[in-house]
Amino acid sequence: MLHADGRHRCAWCGTDPLYVDYHDREWGVAVHDDRQLFEMLCLEGAQAGLSWITVLRKRDGYRRAFAEFDPDELARWPQRKLDALMRDPGIVRNRLKIAAVRSNARALLALRDEGRSFAEFIWQFQPQGRRRRPRWLSDIPGKTAASDAMSKALARAGFKFVGSTICYAFMQAVGIIDDHQLKCWRVRRT
Repeated sequence: MLHADGRHRCAWCGTDPLYVDYHDREWGVAVHDDRQLFEMLCLEGAQAGLSWITVLRKRDGYRRAFAEFDPDELARWPQRKLDALMRDPGIVRNRLKIAAVRSNARALLALRDEGRSFAEFIWQFQPQGRRRRPRWLSDIPGKTAASDAMSKALARAGFKFVGSTICYAFMQAVGIIDDHQLKCWRVRRT
């Protein structure tokens, strides 16, 4: 999609300035920081059944509500603190999605107790070999064998809201998979 600034961008980002900024600065950029990966996994889970722009617009509210996604703090939260978030208009108020953040923090800490970083755990699912760059939005799958494997491993480790479709969107967002469309200015040219 050709934008007014003369740049081609992936068709999904449209023209909303928040979406364009997210596309240009974050989407598909490799993330190896545990806290950032944790935040993105929780946000992708919150997005389930909604559009990404809905969650993106509430991102600051999520960071405020969930202690900047500090897993050490979130893992200790009592139920009453989660219940109070059901009244917070700055986030998607879904009881299961809210509870999943604490569950995911606890699962992340359990991985760390085993001597594994979350980044190490997540990046093991990066597909190997060269992939064909998507030309059209319809060329991008909703899930893959790699996202299926990630989903199963995360669920076994105790993570919630980690279905294969959520995992694939997460993989795209944090750069494990680069799905920038062929004409997009963000395509890594090698």
